[in-house]
Amino acid sequence: MKVIEPATPEQFKQYYQLRYDTLRKPWDQPEGSERAEDDDQAIHAMLVDENNEAVGVCRLHLNTPQEGQIRFMGVRADKQGMRLGDQLISYLEDRARQLGATTMTLQARENAVNFYRRNGYEVVEKTYLLFGSIQHYKMARQL
Repeated sequence: MKVIEPATPEQFKQYYQLRYDTLRKPWDQPEGSERAEDDDQAIHAMLVDENNEAVGVCRLHLNTPQEGQIRFMGVRADKQGMRLGDQLISYLEDRARQLGATTMTLQARENAVNFYRRNGYEVVEKTYLLFGSIQHYKMARQL
């Protein structure tokens, strides 16, 4: 497994498909809802297997020069629980440091809070409810 930054149309197709499959489809959201207006300003990371198939996705955006934000973290259902998401987090934290960020924030779904805690994040506050059913928590850590 290795983390790449998708660059080709085929890589981005896999990237967005996995983002949709893991983060939107299970809640009957329409295709296209996995995209964000600021995607073109973000650094995208995709974990691929030995066949270059997408296994996990995530993106980094700088909210300020000092604060990075992780968004749209998703790992293929059949690969969850194998600590593969750790590789994506580590990769994007390194990229954020390279850009000068000193803190990282994210909005974690309730079922992912412990995953982020294992990666050094602390809950800052309970925030919003997505799709009327998925509680989110703002989490942060120093880089």
